[in-house]
This record gives sequence, structure tokens and C-alpha cells, in this order.
Amino acid sequence: MTSLHTTSVRRRRLGVAAAAAGLIATLFTAGPAAATPDPGDTATTNGGVSVSRQAEAEAEAAIRSGEVPGVDEIVHSDNIQHLTNVPKDALQGLNTDLAFQGDYAFAGNYDGFRIFDISNPKKPRTVAQVLCPGSQNDISVSGDLLFLSTDSSRSDDSCSSTTQPATEKSSWEGMKVFDISDKRHPKYVAAVETACGSHTHTIIPERRDVYIYVSSYAPNAAFPDCQPPHDGISVIKVPRNAPEKSRIVNFPVLFPDGGNPGAPTNPGVSQTTGCHDITVLPSKDLAAGACMGDGLLFSIKDPAHPKIIDRVQDNVNFAFWHSATFNQKADKVVFTDELGGGGAATCNEEIGPNRGADGIYDIKGRGDHRKLVFRSYFKIDRPQAETEVCVAHNGSIIPVKGKDLMVQAWYQGGVSVWDFTDSSKPKEIAYFERGPLSTDAVTTAGPWSAYYYNGYIYSNDIAKGFDVLKLNDRRTDPAKKVRLKELNVQTQPEYFDR
Repeated sequence: MTSLHTTSVRRRRLGVAAAAAGLIATLFTAGPAAATPDPGDTATTNGGVSVSRQAEAEAEAAIRSGEVPGVDEIVHSDNIQHLTNVPKDALQGLNTDLAFQGDYAFAGNYDGFRIFDISNPKKPRTVAQVLCPGSQNDISVSGDLLFLSTDSSRSDDSCSSTTQPATEKSSWEGMKVFDISDKRHPKYVAAVETACGSHTHTIIPERRDVYIYVSSYAPNAAFPDCQPPHDGISVIKVPRNAPEKSRIVNFPVLFPDGGNPGAPTNPGVSQTTGCHDITVLPSKDLAAGACMGDGLLFSIKDPAHPKIIDRVQDNVNFAFWHSATFNQKADKVVFTDELGGGGAATCNEEIGPNRGADGIYDIKGRGDHRKLVFRSYFKIDRPQAETEVCVAHNGSIIPVKGKDLMVQAWYQGGVSVWDFTDSSKPKEIAYFERGPLSTDAVTTAGPWSAYYYNGYIYSNDIAKGFDVLKLNDRRTDPAKKVRLKELNVQTQPEYFDR
């Protein structure tokens, strides 16, 4: 039986204190859905965009020849084992990012978030499902707090809000904070509105406070709460013992010159109007920003006042700087390019090996004189059908001393494990993927995130649900000895100095 608790819809903007006093999330315990998420805010995998008969015929021919797997067929390298899949349940929107704490995995979804007990990775159990619509519901955790991004215009900051045009001043977007001290009954305790919403966020946990870097973009003169220029990030300070006092403490301008102008100056490149995602390495006081048309390296010695160290562009092969990952020594960073915005088939001969790829950069020099130096591109070379949305997406380091290994999601390109120890010669060493969702339409599906945590790979498949994989390879086996109490991948831990 599903227990359902709903909040009242408030038609005015809520202050943080009011939110803390009055907001309780719409909560599902394990069981069937008992409510319908707001369809105006939920992207769907059903249907997709129809393709030409020629493209459909080519996809079907590729399956018949064995070049690509059949519809929904699972294939993988010999060194990866698929342990289980947990399908969607109450939350039917697109699955998004993942976070981990102890024996729990926290999975974002356009309709809210789901908590899994992963004490037995072969049999994850659903602990709670929280209905709280608001794309993308990017998620992270720290101690008793869970953070959720809202990057869609809502009628208010409650979990029973509805879609509302961003042209209305009363509309709300930003960060939500939940108390997860009781994993079965999360409580919504605070909200902070941010300029242009929160597409993604990154936390910097400290003993008393948690700092949040909020990435958002695409300002518009018609949006009262998202005015151009939007050349920075919002920095939120959350007191652990009083999250209801969360507030914005700074909006550092990262692009005083306006950033990459995009087209027509740089055709095919996104204009920089903010950041898409930021990864921090607190042990080294470093951060890497993937900011649409620009890649950044900056110091976070003072978390509230980040300082730019270096900035790079790739106006030949990068369309949209999407995310970033440091290696453990912090002498390399991998940037991903979200060519096609996560809605196109880009892993094919027409696009080629360098566009829509990862860009690997060495970090040279010391202190504030460090520079990002391009070394090579990495892109999966396994053939994909013309109906498969394939794009470089979220991944994490696999902690092995002396090696730079990474697992990464590629939407319908599946999960890739690759080695960039030699940053000029990256290579894939393992993979897992499903065949196309269909042969007659380009459909958004496949792993949004694929992360290594305490001996296993966890993947949040946009359409198919929660997957658990196990690597069995001498190159990655040493990582099984590394145990973490908590993992937010965009807040990279110090794996070996523990």
C-alpha cells in the first residue's frame, strides 16, 4: 500500500523560513504509483522523433548484420557482468543523476527522486520515492541533507507546484533541501530561488556548512528572474544545523568579457551564458567548469569566492562543454561535449571521432599559473544505430593507484570503461549497452549517469531504470578495496589519502 502525503499549493513565492516551517515532500514508500506527475514538466521517452524510411531501413539492416544489438538487446564485454535492473516505479519521468551514502543510492528523476538500499548490490530495494516535479532534479547528499535542483519554471517552490511560464514574476526555480535523517521519510525543509534556476549543482561540504555552486544558463530579457547577462554562478551557503537559513552569499562573474560568443563568430559552438556543470576537488582546492562554450580551471580556496586560473575553448570540435572530471593527481581533466544537446544520434561515421567526444587536458604549471593543455579526444567507437541518442555524459573515476581509469555514461551508447593514463592515447577497456529502443524514431534513453562506488558500477538509465554492473578485470580490481562513506561525483573525493 502506498502512503501519500501532499503539500498544499501556494501561489506566492515562499521564503526559506516559510518553506522550512511548512513544506513536506509528496512521499511514496515502496509500492505502486498513487499520483500522476505534472505532464507539463516531464520529458517522455515514449514516441520520440520519427525518422525517414531510409534511416529506419538502415537501422534494421545494422541489427540484421550484427553491427548493432537488437532492440533492447543487452550486450557487454567479457569483463563486465550485469547483476540486475530495477525498472521505474512511481516516478515515470526521465531518470537523471545519482548520489551515494553508506548503503544507499539516491536517484534523480524529472518527477522527483528515489532512494535505494544497495547493501546487497545484486538486489537493490526501494526505500522511498518522492514526487517533486521539476527538471532535472540533479541530486547530491551530505550528512542528513539532500539537495535537488529545479531548472523549470514552477508556480511555487512546493512539491505540488505546477508548470508556469518563466515570463511571470511569481514563477520559481532554484535549489530544494531535504532532511534525509530518516531515509524512509525524507522531509522537505528549505528552498532557495536562484537566477535562471538550477540546471545542475555541486556541493563543497564543510564541517558546519555546505556550499553549493549552482550552474544555470540561457537568460532571456523576457524572464524577470533570468536576465542577461548571466555570466556567473550562484553560491549558496547551507548551515547544517539550520538549513532553513540557507541563502545566496555570492554571484561571482566568471566571464567578465561575456565568454564564448558562439555563432556566427564560432559556428556550431554554444554561446556562453553561464555554466552547465562544475566539478570540485576539495583536497586540491580546485574546480573545473564546463560552461557551454568554455572550459574553466579555478581555485576554490575560498569557496564563496572562486578564482579563475585558466580558461580554454575548442571552436573546432566542441559544441557544448557539458561536464568535467579530474584524475586523482589533479594533473589532468576530462571535459565532455554534449553535441546535439542529448537529443541526437551523434555516434556515427557522419559525425566522426572528434566531435561529441571527451576532451582530455593535462594541467601544467603550479598555483595560479597552471594551464590546461589539450592532449586528445576520446569517443566510443562501437557502432550505434541512427535512431540511438548517443552522447558523452556523466562518469566517474575508478580509483586505482597509478592509473587514470573512468566509467562513463553515453546515453544509448551505453556504459564505457576507459583508460586515459596516457592522455594522448585513451582506450576503452570494457562496455555495457542495450540495443536501440526502436528503429523508427530517435528516442531519448540509455544511461544518464554511470558511477563507480564501493566495488560496483551503478547506472541510472533514462528509460529502463537502475542498473548494477560488476567489473572483473585485473586493471580495475584494485579499486574494489577502496571504500567510501559518501560519494557525490561532482565533489570528487581523495580516494587514497584516507
